[in-house]
Amino acid sequence: MTVTKLYERQGAYIPRVAAIHDLCGYGKCSLGVAIPVLSAAGCDVCPVPTGLFSSHTAFPGWYMHDTTPILHDYLEAWKGIGVDIDAVYSGFLGAPEQVAIIRGVYETYPNALRVVDPVMADHGKVYPTYTPELCQAMSELAADADILTPNLTEASIILGTEWPGADIDEAKVHEMIDGLRAKGAKNVVLKGIDHGDGQIHNYIEGESVPFTMTTNELLPYMLHGTGDLFASSLLAAVMAGRDLAEATRFASDFVVDAMKVTSHQPDFENRGVSFEPLLGEIAGLL
Repeated sequence: MTVTKLYERQGAYIPRVAAIHDLCGYGKCSLGVAIPVLSAAGCDVCPVPTGLFSSHTAFPGWYMHDTTPILHDYLEAWKGIGVDIDAVYSGFLGAPEQVAIIRGVYETYPNALRVVDPVMADHGKVYPTYTPELCQAMSELAADADILTPNLTEASIILGTEWPGADIDEAKVHEMIDGLRAKGAKNVVLKGIDHGDGQIHNYIEGESVPFTMTTNELLPYMLHGTGDLFASSLLAAVMAGRDLAEATRFASDFVVDAMKVTSHQPDFENRGVSFEPLLGEIAGLL
């Protein structure tokens, strides 16, 4: 199978990415990650906030404001000034109705790369703001993706199956990726598989890339925001002209490096992943 690039960088042109995520005041996730990471890769990031959070939801007493009522007028105003978009990158959603809004963005920019990070669950548990209706809507959006980046829990929700745990064999990986592609996703990065060998594994397969695996050191702590950082740095590499296998390897390495930096910060297990000192690695993609 021939490996193909999903985006060809053209000279000095700066691509525009519509980043459809929530905005979180404290905790470094979503737009707080996507904007600096993609900007460092030479992209013009055009944020579309799906919700406003005081902090990520691992903190007690968080506040959320659902932005669904403003999004139609927000995006209609873009049409009035001739905004063009090269990639549509969505993550955390605030309401089921936002899926129809994203599909409207797809219709407005039919040639844009569609990247769906189906942020809704991890470790077998659905995030607290996600209703069954929102999970179903996110599952439907996954079918539209040129690049889909679920963890095992999210992949199970999309497929309508039980979460198999963090350790699955290669046959199960193939089964899940095949199932996601059968639903419509063109390329799948199934992430976060732990075989108990001290490594974290990601598996990639799709129209543009043959079945590939990446491995990285499994660190002895979890951090909030690593999924957003993974998807954002993966897209940064794609928009810099890397193929999906190369982009996944880059993102996997970048997240592990950022987690190591984070471990030296105070209250590091709560504050979110500290990628800022490493943004030069993103810029180095150009």
